Amino acid sequence: MVLMKKNLWKFSNKEGDFVSRTADRVKTLYLPLCNGFPLMSSITPDLHGDIKTSFNSFLLEPVSRHSLIDSKASRNFWIYLNSRSIWSATGVSRGLPPPEQDKYSLEAGMFWQKTSRCNERVGLKAEITSFVPAGGEPVEIMLVEITNISSRSVEFIPTAAVPLYARSAANLHDHRQVTSLLVRVKESPDGITVVPTLSFNESGHAGNTVSYFVFGRDDRSKGPEYIYATQEEFTGEDSDLEAPAAVFKNILPDKRRPRQGKEPMAGLRFRPRRLKKNERCSFIVVMGISPQGTPGPEELFSRFDTREKVNLSLESTKRFWRAKSGRVSVETADADFDRWLRWVAVQPVLRKIFGCSFLPDFDYGKGGRGWRDLWQDCLSLILLDDPGEVRSLLINNFSGVRIDGSNATIIGQRPGEFIADRNSISRIWMDHGIWPLITVLLYLNQTADIGILLEETSYFRDHLLSRNKERDPAWREEKSRQLTAKDGTVYKGTLLEHILVENLVQFFNVGPHNHIRLENADWNDGLDMAAEHGESVAFSALYAQNLENISSILERIGAAKINVFRELLLLIDMPGAPATDYSTPRARTEKLNAYFASVRDGIDGAKVELGVKELIADLRAKSAAIAGQIQKTEWLEEGFFNGYYDNLKNRVEGKVSGKIRMTLTGQVFPVMAGIASREQVTSIFQNARKHLKEPSLGGFRLNTDFGEEQLSLGRAFSFSYGDKENGAFFNHMSVMFAYALYSRGFAREGHEVLSSIHRMALDTAVSKIYPCLPEYFNGEGRGMYSYLTGSASWFVLTYLTQVFGVKGDFGDLRIEPQLMKEQFGAAKKAAISASFAGKKLRVEFLNPGLKNYGEYTIIKASLNGGELPFPSPSASLRVDRTRLSSQDNLIEIHLG
Repeated sequence: MVLMKKNLWKFSNKEGDFVSRTADRVKTLYLPLCNGFPLMSSITPDLHGDIKTSFNSFLLEPVSRHSLIDSKASRNFWIYLNSRSIWSATGVSRGLPPPEQDKYSLEAGMFWQKTSRCNERVGLKAEITSFVPAGGEPVEIMLVEITNISSRSVEFIPTAAVPLYARSAANLHDHRQVTSLLVRVKESPDGITVVPTLSFNESGHAGNTVSYFVFGRDDRSKGPEYIYATQEEFTGEDSDLEAPAAVFKNILPDKRRPRQGKEPMAGLRFRPRRLKKNERCSFIVVMGISPQGTPGPEELFSRFDTREKVNLSLESTKRFWRAKSGRVSVETADADFDRWLRWVAVQPVLRKIFGCSFLPDFDYGKGGRGWRDLWQDCLSLILLDDPGEVRSLLINNFSGVRIDGSNATIIGQRPGEFIADRNSISRIWMDHGIWPLITVLLYLNQTADIGILLEETSYFRDHLLSRNKERDPAWREEKSRQLTAKDGTVYKGTLLEHILVENLVQFFNVGPHNHIRLENADWNDGLDMAAEHGESVAFSALYAQNLENISSILERIGAAKINVFRELLLLIDMPGAPATDYSTPRARTEKLNAYFASVRDGIDGAKVELGVKELIADLRAKSAAIAGQIQKTEWLEEGFFNGYYDNLKNRVEGKVSGKIRMTLTGQVFPVMAGIASREQVTSIFQNARKHLKEPSLGGFRLNTDFGEEQLSLGRAFSFSYGDKENGAFFNHMSVMFAYALYSRGFAREGHEVLSSIHRMALDTAVSKIYPCLPEYFNGEGRGMYSYLTGSASWFVLTYLTQVFGVKGDFGDLRIEPQLMKEQFGAAKKAAISASFAGKKLRVEFLNPGLKNYGEYTIIKASLNGGELPFPSPSASLRVDRTRLSSQDNLIEIHLG
């Protein structure tokens, strides 16, 4: 297949596999390889990258984006013909003819890759396939195939070379040499096992319980003839992994040399091979990590020690990931977009495995996900899996909420494992109370399971009190992290109660301008220098929407009264009680402080009844107060909303010193929350086009160039403009902008925003990434922080529920398309496949007149061949979930 010059890669089939002839020239490219063990790898076109199961268990040396470029440590496979003819089958060598002389190609998919190098000088072709088996074994497999492409016989010595690390990432720059002294290597007929004596940590050492190994065999079922067990022995005194003395000087290992307490190496030198013209041979290299209590290295290797076993595992792995990526798939006029969306749909699965760490762009952190990540990843689980299976996960997640409305900030691997601090720094994000309700609302619409709101769970408790304003000096880490009543019993409240706590506390948690305080940041982590007086108008708008949505849920709850803990009454204005003046920040703050004082030392555990009708009225009054304050004070004469106040109490957006300052965030949420009028939405989009859209790249920036640091607002403005949170094309906010526009019926505008994202991603000559939705594109259009981003869940949510309009409506199915005419293919048809109510669903939209959104209505519909009754014509169609009786359902929607 001939690649277009402008493309770094090109799709090769509808499942999203792709091919490239130039991927090896972009040294920051990598593909994740993984399974649910989890075994997590990153691999580049020339086989750099790392392999790990956790922060404390890396088989290969940890890599960052920068070290992908300059590290000499990589998986390699050497071919030695004679002292004048040596070849690296991965293209990683020094002092040899440059790898550019090789004819290179790459094939890859979810999540595997195959590289091919042909070298006419040596007369050989090397094909290396790499993958992590979906079966769950903690191994990465490398299948190496060598073919004679010359007209003569070729004899050579093959050597697999994998420099090992075998310890915690903490030791990369902390006691690196000392921890090498803990290394103990054991040779076996098939390779090497490394079992360090200790897990090194000066705050408390522990015995090591992890084995690291690399085993290999050739296609004659023979293990290596010789093994180089240390990097020192393999490289010689030059210590150059790109020109190892063992290969370049054809030196055999010296059994007399000490091998313990050194940097380990898996140098597997196989027996010499002689290939006739067109003849081939193959080698299997299995690299793995075996914790105590799991199958050992020999057992794991036995599952993949023949080519037949490897091929079966590879095909099984391809099927596994294709099934995952196909849980939501589309057919539109743009086939490349359809294939790209499959990669986006599987990104939330990668987040579940990797968390927000463990890939080269994410070289910070020690694993785990943040609070916002947890809830937004649940969006895709609800949409793409059986939502009933997510039920217990949602209930468990609420046990991370504190009684002060804040929450644990890090979620561990085990259910109920919540951690307060990241890097031992206590912070409170003001937007965290928003996301749980958004996720639960999606769940309710998909299932109508109103009963989940009355399930009970505990609250999180640690040393932080009153939203990080106070500390509990008596708190000890060994204490339970569950809130207890004053009698010492663990207190549990309903999920509805938890939701009320998160949103009611924030209603009263206002700053000088009567908007909700910014605290340590909101969604934008870079707004982290305005904790005292900063305010987030943007997310105040979303809290207003939350309060309204809680009211709507309560109308469906089917009960006249609900129970809440007694102290929560301080935040609810019920009939007959003195009314709080919502128009003054002081009145609201005093109310909040009274509540904080009442729960500082725990709660008494007593519950009281609340009238549902009275509570609804109170919540709606609070919602209206927020919305009214925003409309009254934050609509600017420039034609958009101000989204923030800084720590000096100054308005952030508008015209400052003759220059427009505008943030995308400040516009998204007043639109999404319904606070902006239709006229204001139109004005906002026009200004976003004018001030935030980049003409040459087509994307919408996160903010305009403020031109100077904002030390009273946040670190973001100290970044170079166009990078990260300072004016980059931040995909999460762009997708939410599109969602907000679609949700208000601005489909053309929403389509423009969504299209800008995937076009930037697929302009691979500029973006220089594999198919995925990255966290952001920088000012040059380059994709940054690939794969692990919450924007993937929101993109899938937007495309399924807004663009195609296939969504839940309190348990039933509603179809309300907002497709543009250019999205219909040659057959004047667009289709989406997804799941609903545990059933497979395919919805086809037929548009014979190629009408645009706003011009067409639904004029006819059928389910599995039978006509669906509905008041035609209509903009939407509701299907009772009980009608979806088949496991596979086809709905045809005729537009006219």
